[in-house]
Amino acid sequence: MGDTDQDIARLQSRVGQRVRKARAERGIPRRVLSEMSGVSQRYLAQLESGEGNISIGLLYRVGKALDLPLEGLISEENPTLLGLNSLYSAASADVQAQVMQLLSPDLQTPERAGRIALIGLRGAGKTSLGKKAGKKLGLEFIELNAVIEEHSGMPVAEVMELYGQEGYRRHEADALQQVIGANDDMILAVAGGIVAEPETYALLLKHFHTIWLRAQPSEHMERVRAQGDTRPMSGNPAAMAQLKHILATREADYARAEAQLDTSATTLKGSADALVSLIRQSGFIRR
Repeated sequence: MGDTDQDIARLQSRVGQRVRKARAERGIPRRVLSEMSGVSQRYLAQLESGEGNISIGLLYRVGKALDLPLEGLISEENPTLLGLNSLYSAASADVQAQVMQLLSPDLQTPERAGRIALIGLRGAGKTSLGKKAGKKLGLEFIELNAVIEEHSGMPVAEVMELYGQEGYRRHEADALQQVIGANDDMILAVAGGIVAEPETYALLLKHFHTIWLRAQPSEHMERVRAQGDTRPMSGNPAAMAQLKHILATREADYARAEAQLDTSATTLKGSADALVSLIRQSGFIRR
């Protein structure tokens, strides 16, 4: 066997070990991973045994299902770093947030002033809780989508239809810049997908004290439906699975927030009171 063949064999073995380990750490049966990734159980078995001559496309699907980047499966990374990555992935969101704060001292900046941003999936309570907290704290409450609509002269749905996702993200970034320039003390509610645009999210983290409003997936869904929006469930029996997948893929980004508040199984008043206490105790306001 030549050097190239040996390198390929080592790569296959390394990938197999990492997939097997990641699946075990997450407690995902091979059958479930097959359903999540769309890769057959036979291919997965070959992959984990180090004998799988799997395509990059299929490997990407497996990594996506395990919430592991492709480079994390194939790179010759330091074993210590791999171990730390596994520990971080398995840690609670609270612990992940603490780690990110320790590793990102540049985020500790006075530029945030008294600005507070609420992030999280739809149905977390960003608007309802933001309004109540703002009223109680004497802070203006602003929805970034409302700023986008005012700036563009059309509803967000029409912005998406006319300009597409990329165009909406441009409007979102412009609106955020506008809000930062005009307000030093406020509570801002942003769309859940803002974390998908690295530059815009970095701008938010730099200029706002961020709070991740969390809830169980079932509560996210029920709250959206209670608002009269049946689109998440209409004609889509896999909606809950998709919502869980979105939450899983965004969790690490949401965890970069300075603070978190779980609104599950709590009344609106209880969550609002908890949010006000969190803001005060964290020193996010200047008075």
